[in-house]
Amino acid sequence: MTNRVFQLHSTLELPLEDVQNFLDDPPLPAGIASVELTRRNNTLIINAEAADDSISKYTPTAQLKASVTENRIYEEPPEEAVQRPGGGSGPQWQAGFGDDEELPPSELVEYACFKGDRETVLQNTAVQYPMFEVLCAIARRAEKGALTAIVAVDGDLDAVRIVDGEERPASIEVVEDPTEGSAAAEGVDWRSNEFIR
Repeated sequence: MTNRVFQLHSTLELPLEDVQNFLDDPPLPAGIASVELTRRNNTLIINAEAADDSISKYTPTAQLKASVTENRIYEEPPEEAVQRPGGGSGPQWQAGFGDDEELPPSELVEYACFKGDRETVLQNTAVQYPMFEVLCAIARRAEKGALTAIVAVDGDLDAVRIVDGEERPASIEVVEDPTEGSAAAEGVDWRSNEFIR
């Protein structure tokens, strides 16, 4: 039986350089011969090349898609930590700058953001599950964000949850009525919304 990804949601963010270094020589799961990294403006695409020769070269194989953003990272020398009015301590530059004060040293860092649901982050069905395993390997290197998924492995449903680079326990809840269960309690009841007529 083929392993499949049924549901996926990702909020992963990690430095683009980390993704590139990982993809230089990644441990590839069975089914993928190689991966190719392409950047188009602010979009990062990681394509899979199938190891199975029976898959036509015209069949679109699975790909991971991320947006690329720039974040300014400030250096935070420990000797500049000062007492703040509310109690705790923090760097002096967070308290505000005067006209004659210098900004702390900083650099612009490009981040790869794998954010969205299955079709946004993981596209196409050929070798989709092996490419999901590559995404999980990337998630284990991300210091920020989460990856949650429901997958079928050898005919059994399984839940996957990786938060801030660490695997966490996860379970699948099956309810007969979508309005029951903990998932429904967190949602918005659009039917009884007074602002919608």
